[in-house]
Amino acid sequence: EKPDLSNIRAVRILVESEDPPFAFIGAEGLPTGFAVELGRAICLELEVPCTVQTLRWALLPSGIESGLGDAIIGSFAVTAESRARFDFSSTFLTRPARFLVRRDSPELEMIPEGLAGKRVGVQAGTAHEAYLRAFFPGSVLHVYPNAEDAHAAIKNGDIEALFEDGLNASLWLNGKTSENCCRFAGGPFTEARYFGEGLTVAVEPGNERLREAFDFALARIQQNGTYSEIFLRYFPVSFY
Repeated sequence: EKPDLSNIRAVRILVESEDPPFAFIGAEGLPTGFAVELGRAICLELEVPCTVQTLRWALLPSGIESGLGDAIIGSFAVTAESRARFDFSSTFLTRPARFLVRRDSPELEMIPEGLAGKRVGVQAGTAHEAYLRAFFPGSVLHVYPNAEDAHAAIKNGDIEALFEDGLNASLWLNGKTSENCCRFAGGPFTEARYFGEGLTVAVEPGNERLREAFDFALARIQQNGTYSEIFLRYFPVSFY
């Protein structure tokens, strides 16, 4: 049920100033992006006036504590450290890991047996590398220092598959530099121990009414199609 918000005059939402596609300054000089539009949709559902303020990433976690805002929406991860400082809504976005292959690649099963002996690329020092080493020991890992080198390797056919963050992969696949070379293969990998619990709305600890209000609104916009509309606007190549 919708919580009683009669004595809440406005909700001040904080987003990172430069975190595309979650939040960035648009052509008209105003904040826009997935997190910004999501926040506005939530407030429309709650029938509460909203303001959206951008902050540098370094200042964002302290924004609620210093009284600048009531909630943080964006790529603010749920961790043991952040749980000690904030309460969180239900998850509005997970960031699964995905395999990419070239479009002309033969069909491969994206399981340990299917990729045994195959050349699989991954970025060094990531949770994705740790996951492959733990669960795909039969694959021949090619470890790259950054995402650009990993993308070049799958694009050029130096590797047979690439394992990385699905959201980042989605943006690359939809961009010009990929030259439509590649596609997702297999399904999403969502193990929270490696890839996180997903993205939520952070609020002040103990503010149960506001947290419940965000949960209510998130459920409603998912049911009425508003969430899907916003999602596909910024992620036309779905990473699920």
